[in-house]
Amino acid sequence: MSRVLRVAAAQMGPTQKADARAQTLDRMLRMLEHAADGGAKLIVFPELAFTTFFPRWLLDGEALDRYFERGMPNSAVQPLFDRARELKVGFYVGYAEITSSIQRFNSSILVQPDGVTLGHYRKVHLPGYVEPRKDARFQQLEKRYFEHGNLGFPAFRAGRDWADAILGMMICNDRRWPEAWRVLGLQGVELVCVGYNSTAYDPFGGDSEDAALRSFHSQLVTQANAYMNATWAIAVAKAGEEDGSSLIGGSCIVDPNGRIVAKAVTLCDELLIADCDLDLCRQGKDKMFNFAEHRRPKEYGPITERAGVIVPALRS
Repeated sequence: MSRVLRVAAAQMGPTQKADARAQTLDRMLRMLEHAADGGAKLIVFPELAFTTFFPRWLLDGEALDRYFERGMPNSAVQPLFDRARELKVGFYVGYAEITSSIQRFNSSILVQPDGVTLGHYRKVHLPGYVEPRKDARFQQLEKRYFEHGNLGFPAFRAGRDWADAILGMMICNDRRWPEAWRVLGLQGVELVCVGYNSTAYDPFGGDSEDAALRSFHSQLVTQANAYMNATWAIAVAKAGEEDGSSLIGGSCIVDPNGRIVAKAVTLCDELLIADCDLDLCRQGKDKMFNFAEHRRPKEYGPITERAGVIVPALRS
């Protein structure tokens, strides 16, 4: 049986603070329909796809709550779920989640072509800070607004609609941490879906990073980790000038050898489509990255024993 899955990466241009939810949803529906017209069975949307990237502002109360989803799906986004099921196309989408116990997470879900939710993920590696930086034009307050994800990095086994693929999810900053990819790799992952909203400038201040460097890093980590875990990867941006803040694009679909097979060339709504032959993962998984044969876990203790760096002592 062929294990080729046709996928689509739905890069989104900016979503402004003033944009109505219906306007944003209409853009997503158009890309969903174009993906279906192109034969895709899975479409990947960005992180926080339904809203602007609100952690760039200091917010509280209703001004903050309006960006969070109290259920998924809900009445505001139900048309996306309904149309996807009609078209028999599944999707990954990122959103801001608030639970019944008022926990807040930067989350994503995988919804199968039959409309059933296959997987739920909450972002683990939160960038930014809790307290706003004085005199900064834009903040990065993810650590203020979200809790660290508490679901780990689970992999999910899909059915025949998705060629029995083993899928995993990450969100934005997660893709920069090889531990996240390796945990998925150790579950045999064959396709990793990543949505992101990455700034085109250093969000911590300074001028050591620009759009070109940040775009290079985004592409680099996707290619390197796809190769080192012998998996396909779909990395999808929200891009362009969003409320005066620049976001990188560079959405791409990467094969298990780390090669880019499709890449966005704009900072606008742009759809990429590619055929992912899941059996291409076997080359890496059975040879160079045959984990059972070559890994030496007993030597990797510091990775889970500590978070920070402990440098060797100076020699006398």
